[in-house]
Amino acid sequence: MDRNPSPPPPSREEEEDDEGAGGDCIGSTVYSKHWLFGVLSGLIQIVRPQNTKSSSDDEEQQMELDEEMENEICRVWDMSMDEDVALFLQEFNAPDIFMGVLARSKCPRLREICVGILGNMACFQEICVSISSDKNLGQVLLHCLYDSDPPTLLETSRLLLTCLSQTEVASVWVERIREHPAIYDSICFIMSSSTNVDLLVKVGEVVDKLFDLDEKLMLEWIRNGTAQPLDQLQEDSEEQPVFRIVPCVLEAAKQVRSENPEGLDVYMHILQLLTTVDDGIQAIVQCPDTGKDTWTLLFDLVCHEFCQSDDPPIILQEQKTMLASVFSVLSAIYASQADQEYLKKEKGKYYLPLIDSLIRVLQNMEHCQKKPENSIESSQEENKKSDATQDDFHLKILKDISCEFLSNIFQALTKETVAQGLKEGQLSKQKCFCAFQNLLPFYSPVVEDFIKILHEVDKALADDLEESFPTLKVQA
Repeated sequence: MDRNPSPPPPSREEEEDDEGAGGDCIGSTVYSKHWLFGVLSGLIQIVRPQNTKSSSDDEEQQMELDEEMENEICRVWDMSMDEDVALFLQEFNAPDIFMGVLARSKCPRLREICVGILGNMACFQEICVSISSDKNLGQVLLHCLYDSDPPTLLETSRLLLTCLSQTEVASVWVERIREHPAIYDSICFIMSSSTNVDLLVKVGEVVDKLFDLDEKLMLEWIRNGTAQPLDQLQEDSEEQPVFRIVPCVLEAAKQVRSENPEGLDVYMHILQLLTTVDDGIQAIVQCPDTGKDTWTLLFDLVCHEFCQSDDPPIILQEQKTMLASVFSVLSAIYASQADQEYLKKEKGKYYLPLIDSLIRVLQNMEHCQKKPENSIESSQEENKKSDATQDDFHLKILKDISCEFLSNIFQALTKETVAQGLKEGQLSKQKCFCAFQNLLPFYSPVVEDFIKILHEVDKALADDLEESFPTLKVQA
C-alpha cells in the first residue's frame, strides 16, 4: 500500500449526513466532525493501557496497523493540510492523542502517520507555537529521532525543520536538542549509513538550519568525537562508534549526489558553515584522510560536474549557491593546508583545472549579468525585480569567493605550471583577460606577479595583456 494515499471519496451516507447537518462540517470544509471524532477515538482505543499490557504473543500484532484504521488515519493526514482541520484537531487536543500513540505504540506505520499529521499542523504558526510550548510533546517528538524506521525519521525531521523555521519557537527547539546529546549520534548515524535519499536530504536540512541558527551548537557538534579521552575511545570502540561530523556529512553528500542536486546543495552549505569557525576548518583538515576526502569530492564536483564547458552559461543561475559553497570550502582547505602532500604533489593536477573552472564561472557570470538592450519593462518584469535582486546578490557572493580563491591559486603558480597551463589551454589569452578583468584592481599585486612569470614563459602574451591593462606594465 502506498504511503499517505489520497483520501477516499465520501460515502453516500456521509454526503447525506452532511447535507442534513451543516453544523457537522469542520470550518468551511466538507469534512465531518463526527467522523473525525470517531477516528481519534479509535486511536485512543489502540493505545489505551489495557491494550498496551499485552503478552509477547500479541507483540507482532501490535507492529501492524489494521487496514481500515490505516485508511482512515491516512485520510486525517491528508485533511490536516487544511488550516480549518488543523485548528479543529488542535481544539480537540489531538496532539495529546498523538503523543500517547508515540509514547506507547510499537507500530512504525502508525507512528509515522501521527508524526506526519503533527508536521502538517505545525505548518500553521498558531499551532506550531502551541506544539512547541508543550514540553512533554517536545520530548516525545525528539525521542522519535532515535527510531529505526526511515519513514518515521523522515516525518520527524520534516516536523522539526518546520518548527526550526518559525522564528518564534526556533530557539526552544535548539535548546531542547542541545539538552539531548544523543541526538547528535542519531543524526550522524543516519548521515553515515542511510541509503534513503529523501531522509538524508531532510536530515541535512535540519542540520543546516541548526548550524545557521546557533553557532554554539555547531561548535559542540564539531567537538563531539574529538573531546573524549583516548582510553575511553578504546574502551567504547567496539560497542559505541564515535561519530565525527565531517566524515558523516561527506558520506551523506556522496549518497545524494547523483539523485538529488538540491540535497547536495544543502550538504555543501553545511560544510561551508563549518568553515566559518576555526574549529570547523580544523575538523576538516586536521585529519589528513578527512581533508583529502573533502578536497577530492569538491574538486571532482567543480571540475567534472558543475559549470562544464559544454553547459549553457545560464546554468550558473541554477548552480550559483552550490558553487559558492564548494569554492568557499576548497579555498578554506587550501589556505589552511597548502603544505599538505595531496596539495603539494602534482600542483598542475589540481591548480590548473581549478583555474579553468573558476574562470569559466566568471565568464558565465558576465553572460548572466548582461541585460537585453532596448528592453521595455512589463508588469511581469516589474514583479520579478525582487527575484532578480536576489539572483544578483548570490552572483556577487559567488564572484567574490571565486576571485579570492583564484588569486590564492595564482600566487602558487610556478613557471612550469604556467607553461603547462598555456600548453593545455587553461591560461589562454581569453581566459587570462577574463581573470585580470575580475581580479583588478583589488588583487593587483597578485596579477603583477603573475605577469612577471608570464614574461618568462610567453613574452608576446604578456605584452598583449599589458596593452589591455596598462597599469600592469612591469617597471624597468
